[in-house]
Amino acid sequence: MTSTIPAPVARTADGSALQAVLLDMDGTLVDTEGFWWEIEAEIFQELGHRLEESWRDVVVGGPMSRSATFLIEATGAAIGLAELSVLLNERFEARIADRVPLMPGAERLLAELARHNVPTALVSASHRRVIDRVLLTLGRDRFTMTVAGDEVARTKPHPDPYLLAARTLGAHPSRCAVIEDTSTGVAAAEAAGCRVVAIPSVGVIEPAPGRTVVRSLEDVDLAFLRSLIASMN
Repeated sequence: MTSTIPAPVARTADGSALQAVLLDMDGTLVDTEGFWWEIEAEIFQELGHRLEESWRDVVVGGPMSRSATFLIEATGAAIGLAELSVLLNERFEARIADRVPLMPGAERLLAELARHNVPTALVSASHRRVIDRVLLTLGRDRFTMTVAGDEVARTKPHPDPYLLAARTLGAHPSRCAVIEDTSTGVAAAEAAGCRVVAIPSVGVIEPAPGRTVVRSLEDVDLAFLRSLIASMN
């Protein structure tokens, strides 16, 4: 497994300003959240089981180990976690081999952050092999660092990946803006102490203290993110 986590860098931004932007991947930057569900449904149909639509909210946005374990237990399918994980990753990679559809506003926002030299991290519960494939579309150079779900002891909904990203970027979590699309990711970012922008892809996410809900990335730009951090002072 090849990590793209660099050595921690010194914080140079003002202590009361936005210091870093941390972004989720599936459903936030790339329109792939539905791909995972379609692949899960396809695999379990081959195993003789039909997934219930209500389970989608349970498995979305979380680590593969949690989602796969839930589906195995819910269906009683005769497949192990390791075998299912391999199948899921292989079929997802095949699904995105030709194209990875970007979410509206993703390209513009990433370009703006890069243009202003804002430290950024891609923080995903997906495995490194999947992230590296998606980065071929997103652009590896758009991110100061990336964190994969199989590179931390505890991934989302635990705060570990966001704490790691903030620490490596030399930023205080409270001065980091996180962009997420699921309640699992929002829980991880809030547990880390970050300011959250939620763009719900599946299920409902309500506004809350320290959390702003918007319709899409088209509603997000650098000035908006800076204003969220400034409003905390």
